[in-house]
Amino acid sequence: MVRRIFWMTVGAGAAVWAMNKANEATRRLTPDSLSGAAARGALQLGDAARRFAQDVREGMVEREDQLRADLGLDGTAVVEPPIRPRRPIAPGHSAPRAIPAAPGPGQVAALPPSRVITTHVIASTPRQLEQRRDKHP
Repeated sequence: MVRRIFWMTVGAGAAVWAMNKANEATRRLTPDSLSGAAARGALQLGDAARRFAQDVREGMVEREDQLRADLGLDGTAVVEPPIRPRRPIAPGHSAPRAIPAAPGPGQVAALPPSRVITTHVIASTPRQLEQRRDKHP
């Protein structure tokens, strides 16, 4: 008799457990529950995308600062040209021209006037190219 009571209790417990699992599954699969889960997933995805974009922006700013410092664009780097020993000029050759230093802050670099006058104009369309060929045979 004890054996029958034991197995009847085990069966009742299993039935209660199975009913709870079935009810939980039906609650999870209702349209409201599915839409809520999808909304929570979309919010989590949006938060993750926002955090990723913020991390990328911070990394870009950090890398830009590194590049500016490495290239001396932040005003901290002063590069002195290397000192090279002068070679004697061979007879019949002229001395090389000196290249002026780069302008400092507040100074404007002026390029020397060009000595070469170009008379060639680049044609932008095939018709203009044909007209120029007709003018200059």
